[in-house]
Amino acid sequence: MARLLQTFVIAATVLLLNPPAKAGPLELAVEAYEAGNLQTAARSFSALSAKREPLADYNLAMMHLRGELPKPNPHEAKRLLERAAGHGLVRAELALGQLYEQGALGKPELAKSTVWYARAAEHGSADAQVAVATAYYLGRGAKLDMKQAAHWFREAANGGDVGAQYLLASMYETGLGLPADLRLARYWYEIAARNGDEAAPSKLVELDRRLATEPTS
Repeated sequence: MARLLQTFVIAATVLLLNPPAKAGPLELAVEAYEAGNLQTAARSFSALSAKREPLADYNLAMMHLRGELPKPNPHEAKRLLERAAGHGLVRAELALGQLYEQGALGKPELAKSTVWYARAAEHGSADAQVAVATAYYLGRGAKLDMKQAAHWFREAANGGDVGAQYLLASMYETGLGLPADLRLARYWYEIAARNGDEAAPSKLVELDRRLATEPTS
């Protein structure tokens, strides 16, 4: 549960992307939460949730999962997240994947977790794309499928996820899930290196050595 709670953040996207001239109810609720006034935040999120505001549903669910309410209830959190996801909130889909993966309702349910991760992945969440790729890569919560793993690692790599960039390079290097291609492997190792992956630079040196000895056609 600790890891689950660490991954969740209160949504303030509305404030960050489109700062209003005058703060509305949702922005004021977020401000109250960030100021540590949990009682006011909970009351405000609850009022907005009653009006089926997706971000309010999401944030109230997070407060349940963080134990920040007088009577936190993970099942109520699940209900709120499902409703927010039904309104197209991608972060709610991702959160449901995490909730099931990490057993917030009692025990891990990996197949259900992968279903929600897949929905969020299809809607562009790089974190969910990595999670789905990992499920296929390990055969954990999904049938072992290296082609699918490579597909989703590539999606996440294109979205800027450094770990996915390194793993995609490794799959090109070894021919795991896709045709082996040292040049494409080098391409992704170089991107991973540029983005701060510590292991990628040594892989570049190794691949440069191997490519230099390849026969030219």
